[in-house]
Amino acid sequence: MSLHVFLYGGRVSTTLASHATAAPVSTAPRRRTRVLALPEARWALAATVAFLSGLGLDLGGAPSWTYGTLYAVAYVTGGWEPALEGLRALREKTLDVDLLMIVAALGAAAIGQVFDGALLIVIFATSGALEALATARTADSVRGLLDLAPDTATRLTDDGEETVPATELAVGDLLLIRPGERIGADGRVVDGVSEADQATITGEPLPVVKRPGDEVFAGTLNGTGSLRVRVERDPADSVIARIVTLVEEASRTKAPTQLFIEKIEQRYAVAVVAATLAVFGVPLAFGADLTDALLRAMTFMIVASPCAVVLATMPPLLSAIATAGRHGVLVKSAVAMERLGEIDTVALDKTGTLTEGSPEVTDVTPLPGSGLDENALLALAAAAEHPSEHPLARAIVRAARERGLRIAPAEDFTATPGRGVTAVVDGRAVGVGRREDGAGRVPRADGVREPADRLPQVDGLRNPDARTPHPGTPVLVTRDDTPVGVLTLTDRLRPAAPEASAALTALTGTTPVLLTGDNARAAARVADATGITDVRADLLPQDKVDAVRALHLAGRKVLFVGDGVNDAPALAAAHSGLAMGRAGSDLALETADAVVVRDDLTAIPAVVRLSRTARRLVVQNLVIAGTFITGLVLWDLVGHLPLPLGVAGHEGSTVLVGLNGLRLLRERAWQG
Repeated sequence: MSLHVFLYGGRVSTTLASHATAAPVSTAPRRRTRVLALPEARWALAATVAFLSGLGLDLGGAPSWTYGTLYAVAYVTGGWEPALEGLRALREKTLDVDLLMIVAALGAAAIGQVFDGALLIVIFATSGALEALATARTADSVRGLLDLAPDTATRLTDDGEETVPATELAVGDLLLIRPGERIGADGRVVDGVSEADQATITGEPLPVVKRPGDEVFAGTLNGTGSLRVRVERDPADSVIARIVTLVEEASRTKAPTQLFIEKIEQRYAVAVVAATLAVFGVPLAFGADLTDALLRAMTFMIVASPCAVVLATMPPLLSAIATAGRHGVLVKSAVAMERLGEIDTVALDKTGTLTEGSPEVTDVTPLPGSGLDENALLALAAAAEHPSEHPLARAIVRAARERGLRIAPAEDFTATPGRGVTAVVDGRAVGVGRREDGAGRVPRADGVREPADRLPQVDGLRNPDARTPHPGTPVLVTRDDTPVGVLTLTDRLRPAAPEASAALTALTGTTPVLLTGDNARAAARVADATGITDVRADLLPQDKVDAVRALHLAGRKVLFVGDGVNDAPALAAAHSGLAMGRAGSDLALETADAVVVRDDLTAIPAVVRLSRTARRLVVQNLVIAGTFITGLVLWDLVGHLPLPLGVAGHEGSTVLVGLNGLRLLRERAWQG
């Protein structure tokens, strides 16, 4: 039986949870394809009903024309589609095993074995329906996984504003992006200043200031300012369109094992035809009965056909892809799923992979002469930041609340993109923002006012070799234009990172390798928290590629996990690449073999384990198929194998192999 891998419903729509403050993941229930919605299932059901009805009349002693007509209906409803596919393949000068089954069924009918041929057609059609169901469930699992871009956009015209579907935007259109909206297309800012959370595209953990002339990306979240954006790229070329294309292409891929089987299948099918002619012609030449010789030849053709072998590979891999998709891992192809099970070493990026890409306050440093302790400084900053929706502001307010501090009300709040906020707190002007050159002066012990950006608490945070409590982003707090302290915000470690690292170590027998472009101190902090001992920091993209290749030269099969544009070369160089989808750049998503859509690190060892299970099932299926074919062929050649028993054994093995592969659709398969 040939395996036709496709996704039902044409274009597959997918949904990806957006990053940070973007729209939440839809909670709508996942749609499952109904069995009878599949044409293969409907035809198989019609054939089965006709066959069972005919069998009932046959056993009940009804006239032969009644049950014969129903058997004929079973032939037509269950066999027309594989017959058509077989003829199409024959026109292309390939011999499809579908055609062998139909010929065998018709041959059985020609010698009066109408019941046996109908039984073959019904079981054959049922196997095809099971195959179609596995493929459809795969489509169900990836449908609705990736949806970064908004549905509509506000386009500016000479007549004013109009709301249009984002898919209808064209290069040159002028868009209005209001505060808090997602950007509908890739383009360039022509007017306005704001900050964009573009972690979904570039993987940057903090919003980036956008001014006229700066590039913006579809699916990124606008901040507090209003922007006018000129569209520079067709929506069809956006990250989502490309990922949907990848999903569609994945449905047409075949694993190396499957490709090998199909290559052998053509030669094997020709050999089966030749052997069938020999099984028929040789006994006939020695005076055997025509009917007996033809019946034995038809039985041989049936039991020797490699239907179960053809189905040995793809159902387990497709089921594994479906199960992974249900749990937030988009595996792009059967090839990728098979390769995931081969890895024995995992290399991990840091920012956006082991860390969340969202900040938290890790250090509160009052400056000399400020008269503030840590709690007072944090409370002052939180009061000024409280009205803001900026990620840094939310982190500061959250830190103050975790300490149980009182957050005073703020007045005259003003936010300046790229610089910070100002507000009046308890009658005094308070500013909170990133360090700017010459931003404020602090009195030293000798009375000289030192520029704030030269203080070790501020400048040292930019120096990887400085001995400061935490590496991270410094935020300067001023009161009445005088710097009073520095807050340090650091990317937060994902809670599941230690568990995932331990699971990968147990699974592969090797501790993961940390490859990061960040400084050594930041890398060491993450490595200590996750139990990673092999740490390589300050790496450029090419350095990551070199590290992956060095592992390959050492005989390792490496899975690289990353999310940023700078990770794409390493993702391509690795034996298998896996991208963190929520904050992943479009290039990383396109380069990777699989995408962790929900950014759940525990999904990484789970999908590797699932792939290994799928590979084991493939081997099991090949053993099952080979055992049945060998046994039935020997029985037919050296003994007398009844045609109904041959049909039941052959098609039964095909159904058994298909069901064995579908085991991976169960929840238990993901949990290991």
